[in-house]
Amino acid sequence: MSSSKSMLSLERLWRDRNRTPVLAISGTIILLIAAVDWWTKPYVSLGFLYLFPIMFAAAFLPRWMLALLGVTCAVLAEVFSSLEPSFVRLSFEALALAGCGLFVGELVRNRRLSLESQARLKALVETSPAAIVTVDERGLIELANRAAVELMAPRDGRLIGDPIAAFLPELHHALRWEEAPQFRASMQCRGHRGNGESFTADVWFSTYKEGPVPKLAAIIADVTEDAVTDASNPPSSEYPERAALNNRETEVLRLLVQGFANKEIAAQMEISESAVKNAIQQLFAKTGVRARSQLVRVALEQYRSIL
Repeated sequence: MSSSKSMLSLERLWRDRNRTPVLAISGTIILLIAAVDWWTKPYVSLGFLYLFPIMFAAAFLPRWMLALLGVTCAVLAEVFSSLEPSFVRLSFEALALAGCGLFVGELVRNRRLSLESQARLKALVETSPAAIVTVDERGLIELANRAAVELMAPRDGRLIGDPIAAFLPELHHALRWEEAPQFRASMQCRGHRGNGESFTADVWFSTYKEGPVPKLAAIIADVTEDAVTDASNPPSSEYPERAALNNRETEVLRLLVQGFANKEIAAQMEISESAVKNAIQQLFAKTGVRARSQLVRVALEQYRSIL
């Protein structure tokens, strides 16, 4: 936690508007270190302290100036050293100081490029007329634009943090193929709005990885012929009428809709995996389906109110 806070503080320090004061302060620190190093010459060398002003200035100087600054600081450290002059030691000090400055400079540049790319992507997503969502490795919606919120109509008016399985179950199953390579695909499936309505969705999606973490991005379009369903005439279900569920079956169904595997459901409920399998078989029998994806659809159509 402390390291992340210090990194954020440095990012604020390295903003473009701070260029002049940071460079002035870095130059002042270098002069102070040189003066103190000269004054304490018979006792101890303070050459290692040149790392700090070089790191502060690294965000604002071009590479050749960073290399020159590193060599200059190494020369100052060598001149005021109490040791005998050594070209080898001077060379290593110059390499260390210049290398540190160049390394920090590249980190800052890459960070700026990443932030700029994220900002452009976010602006593109938010202004797009198409419904766009990104989903994290747990199946939770990480980013959603206004068009996606309007399409899926969540009850609380927000999608971020909600499981994608509650709206597009098949999309969650695509995310769970961790062993498969990254891929792009399209499909047509049934979607579910937060108000209980169903719609036919065309989905174009792509899996990707952010570091080692698998994620998914999707564009969703409503292709239902009758876009608005009359609330007094809800769509007929292809499954039998809702059967009564006991507490265990209800909890298993709730976790299954969220995308948990049998082992994860067992851990959440503190029961055996075989008990979870038995509960799922009972759910299959009560709902008249044979696959988990069908069971998720039935749950969202018939049992949404109790989940």
